[in-house]
Amino acid sequence: MGRVVPRSAQPPAGSPRRTVVAALAVLGMVVRAPFTRRAGAEVLYCVIAVLLGIGVPLAVFGFVLAVGRVAPGPAKPDNASIGGLVAGLLVVLLLATRLGRRLGAVHRYLAARLLGARVAPPARFHSAPGIVGRLGAGLRDGPGWRAVAYLLLKLPVAVMAAYALAYWVTGLINMSYPLWWGLFRNHPPNVRLSPVPVVTPFGNRLFDVSGYAGAFGASAVGALLVLAAPWVTGAVTAADRWLVRELLGPGRLVQRVHQLEQTRALAVDDSAALLRRLERDLHDGAQIRLAALAMNLGMAREKLADPSEVDIDQVRELVDAAHQGAKDALLELRLLARGIHPPVLDNGLADALATLAAGSAIPVELTTDIPDRPTPAIETIAYFCAAELLANAAKHSYANTIGIRAYEQDGVLLLAVTDDGAGGIDPARGSGLSGLRQRVSTVDGRVDIASPHGGPTRITVALPLRA
Repeated sequence: MGRVVPRSAQPPAGSPRRTVVAALAVLGMVVRAPFTRRAGAEVLYCVIAVLLGIGVPLAVFGFVLAVGRVAPGPAKPDNASIGGLVAGLLVVLLLATRLGRRLGAVHRYLAARLLGARVAPPARFHSAPGIVGRLGAGLRDGPGWRAVAYLLLKLPVAVMAAYALAYWVTGLINMSYPLWWGLFRNHPPNVRLSPVPVVTPFGNRLFDVSGYAGAFGASAVGALLVLAAPWVTGAVTAADRWLVRELLGPGRLVQRVHQLEQTRALAVDDSAALLRRLERDLHDGAQIRLAALAMNLGMAREKLADPSEVDIDQVRELVDAAHQGAKDALLELRLLARGIHPPVLDNGLADALATLAAGSAIPVELTTDIPDRPTPAIETIAYFCAAELLANAAKHSYANTIGIRAYEQDGVLLLAVTDDGAGGIDPARGSGLSGLRQRVSTVDGRVDIASPHGGPTRITVALPLRA
């Protein structure tokens, strides 16, 4: 059981001290943002996005013009024939899906290495025999056309990436004003040089620099631009990451089938693990106690076989041991049955959660609003999720109070568990949340975790009302 920190040991929410700490944390995050590895990776991704996003359409356009120039037909004023242009467009159309798949693989690789967005490749292209068959299969290639759509949408994304890079470029140039001003603008007093403009990504001259004061002002503007640059590039890469996941991965139907296969495998594994645990518990617990009970009763029967040599004390000890073994076996069987389906759930999830809250070592504030009772399977999963989250909070959170809210919203059962503890939950460090997510995923549920360092922690489990 974890240690409970007194409320007086933590600054109350909304206090000036906590506000100052939060403001300093945000300021530190903003100052460190341009120097993080993530910022460097996003800048490199934006550079490549500009080259590919603008270069590929230009290459395709140049190919069409080149075919139009060399193909025979009525010449246009720019020496390109209409028939050649149509032929070039047809070639691009027939090869679009194959080219889109290859370029899509490149973009998936870049997104995985630089943005951490790992997207599974789509289904492989199945070609038909013959030239006509291959061309027809290419025209019917859904993943290939989605990749083409991504390449078309990549052009405006590349323009936004170029705009994001302008923050870095103009910011660094403006920050360098004080350095090169002293090196190259040290002219004699009687020589007048034109002022140097301070440019921004907005395309306008913010002000002109004609002395050291202006140079340091330009440096301050550049510092602000550099501090803002990671957030602009982050927004661009977030949009590109969304496009990669939606257009370069498997289709929604394929993803849904794969998800159902995974949830089915998890459900089968969970059931097998439950059966193995029950078998082990029965073999190591109740079975041994029942065997000892039978042995004690057998020994007592042997003692009673000859009434002339009966030792009442020994018989009483054997019967007492058998009686105690029977009670212990019943207790273990009751616990095993409770682990399969807690009897308290017979009265509904609200009463079951109230029982959990009453037995918690940390004070729990419970709120329930479930007008439509879920199916028994959903109630069981929600109950065990609440029990697991309460146990985690008691062991690791150092919280003073825990809040549990179970309510229905748009046909979904939401179980929100909050605490005012230390926060900083990492599901990858074996906090039990990975197993909880697996159990929830078997019924198409999800687990959302919000646990910043310093707290508070809020974990929301969303389950369908019908399994």
